Amino acid sequence: MAEDLSDAAKNDRKGAFRLGLGSYFGLFAAVLAVVLPSAAIFATAYNPGGFFSFAPTLLETSSVLVLVGAALFILALFLYRRAFSALRKVDSEFALASFLCLLGSVGLVLILVAAAVVTGTASSLVTCIKGQPSHALSCLESSQPFGAYTAVIGFVLAWLGGLGVVFGLWIAGSRFRSPAITLGSMVYLFFLFVLLLPLVEFAFPFPGSQYLLVIVPVLSVAAPLLVLVGILPRIRADQRAEAGTGTSAA
Repeated sequence: MAEDLSDAAKNDRKGAFRLGLGSYFGLFAAVLAVVLPSAAIFATAYNPGGFFSFAPTLLETSSVLVLVGAALFILALFLYRRAFSALRKVDSEFALASFLCLLGSVGLVLILVAAAVVTGTASSLVTCIKGQPSHALSCLESSQPFGAYTAVIGFVLAWLGGLGVVFGLWIAGSRFRSPAITLGSMVYLFFLFVLLLPLVEFAFPFPGSQYLLVIVPVLSVAAPLLVLVGILPRIRADQRAEAGTGTSAA
């Protein structure tokens, strides 16, 4: 029985540490892939001029930021999946979260491919997008059908991966008794639904949806930050316990 409790404690410790790393890299990924490109788009739309204009330079820079950010998102999702895999050994409810995170990793790789395609066709896309940014996907489809379809499939899989993160964090928040982690999972869920708004609006247009999209950068940063704040006390407690065990053994 003592051995079982020890194994559970070890898996909890692994899960907590990996959740901390996942949220850390997820925070940096959000800044690079969401916050900075969004800030550039808003600056271009409301105060254009110089670098902040629909030109190949801006599109290429944004694509590079998305590429780097997507790579960090893949790492964050991998760490979340590893955390849920460790916690699955003590709670089978984490199995679904781990599987969905695996799908999300595949989706992010496809988004990386699409971003690379955009980087290679920046000039033609700028000509199409200029003056009508909302038609970006149709412009990409007309110039690079492979890139457009890859982006859509990647988005769907990545969205499912995000759902896995939400589910896993919700259970983790209860397991580690952390309201911050639970709140972080709710913010992630809201973030995922806000990302669906452009698709929903095609079928069911409703006023004011653009204002919700403005908060996407805030949500993308707030969610991993809450998880990090929530899991850090547990990680520090585990480190103190491990140090105390080492001192006692000595």
